Amino acid sequence: MSPEVIGLLGLLVLFILLAMRMQIGFAMALVGFVGFIILNNFQAAMGVLGLEPFKITADYTLSVIPLFLLMGEFANESRMGAELYDMLYKWIGFLPGGLAMATVGACAFFAAITGSSLATAAMFGMIAYPEMRNLNYAETLATGCIAAGGTLGILIPPSSVLIIYGILTEQSIARLFIAGMLPGILLALIFMGTIFVITKRRPELGAPGPRFTIKEKVTSLKATWGIILLFILVIGGLYTGWFTPTEAAGVGAFGAFVLALLKRSMGWKTLVASLKGTVRSTAFIFGILIGAMVFQYFMTLSQIPEKLASWIVMIGVGRYVVVSAIILAFMVMGCFMEGLSIMFLAVPIVYPIVIRLGFDPIWFGVIITLTMEMSLITPPVGVNVFVLHGVVKDVPMYTIFRGILPFWIAMIICIIILIVFPQIALFLPNTMMG
Repeated sequence: MSPEVIGLLGLLVLFILLAMRMQIGFAMALVGFVGFIILNNFQAAMGVLGLEPFKITADYTLSVIPLFLLMGEFANESRMGAELYDMLYKWIGFLPGGLAMATVGACAFFAAITGSSLATAAMFGMIAYPEMRNLNYAETLATGCIAAGGTLGILIPPSSVLIIYGILTEQSIARLFIAGMLPGILLALIFMGTIFVITKRRPELGAPGPRFTIKEKVTSLKATWGIILLFILVIGGLYTGWFTPTEAAGVGAFGAFVLALLKRSMGWKTLVASLKGTVRSTAFIFGILIGAMVFQYFMTLSQIPEKLASWIVMIGVGRYVVVSAIILAFMVMGCFMEGLSIMFLAVPIVYPIVIRLGFDPIWFGVIITLTMEMSLITPPVGVNVFVLHGVVKDVPMYTIFRGILPFWIAMIICIIILIVFPQIALFLPNTMMG
């Protein structure tokens, strides 16, 4: 059999193993190892299997992953999200659908500190949903804005998905982080605009909240100064070249720890819980990353990515047609697979195609991350929806999925805008210093 046929059979076996619920890191490592033996030899395959785990876990640059995860754990344990929500509630809560818009804005801020969509959805399910229920918000709008707002955690830096994309494609993590800034803000604004339009047309879905005095609004800013300062320090340091991504992650983790101490929310139990959460998440990501790298060796030997890229260029299909098909394929996979799994599985295959077609790899990273956000709220997997349902148990799952539809459409609009105007994602990275 030709290498291409063996590669296709390997992909088929991989999907079968995933359908049998094998953990994706083990499945990719197993298929990659056996495929490498078939296409090369046993000794070479053992060399890859022996080298990759050490190479990945000993790589200094990859320490950015546990450090940013630790930063997010400290922020999550100290419940900084409640202060952000209270501040925005007082500033824009009086508008039609104001509490829902405040929720989206607070999710965007909180996501910039934690980088976790699941933690963001869970926290604001506990904080924002009771407030919206007290004002008789429709369950669809209340839960939909929380689930959708939580997805901002994987686009606005620091983002674990952008880190993984940078590792898989050997792109600058700092440039990817900065590239996610404006699209993340754009998506948050589109979400808010969607809420405003919905509640303007149907005021009964989201009544305006109470008005607060200027003094109360200004006072609310005092509680959030530390979070805003920490965000500016981390992202500003990356943008100006003061910090490498790893140094920025270290500064961010230390800053979040100090803020938690100042707020008196950091005790021994909290510290241990944060460290345990970081270790669990790091082990999960590194396990998948090791498996993905072994699988990538197999894919390289099979020549499938290169042959597929050459074939697409040869048939002369418009490049925007191809990238639209890739986005659609990622959206379909998002109906059945978790976002990180899709990233590890598909990016090594489609990335050479995108580069051969002349697209910017940084821009493509933002587009794919946006598509991964959609998978977090797309049925039947929609992880954010399951997390939120675990917090607001009295709301049926189908109600949350119904509430997500307008925000899902808003994400498609955001992707179209970024395809038409790629400079939204590329402007800041192209002006970075250092």
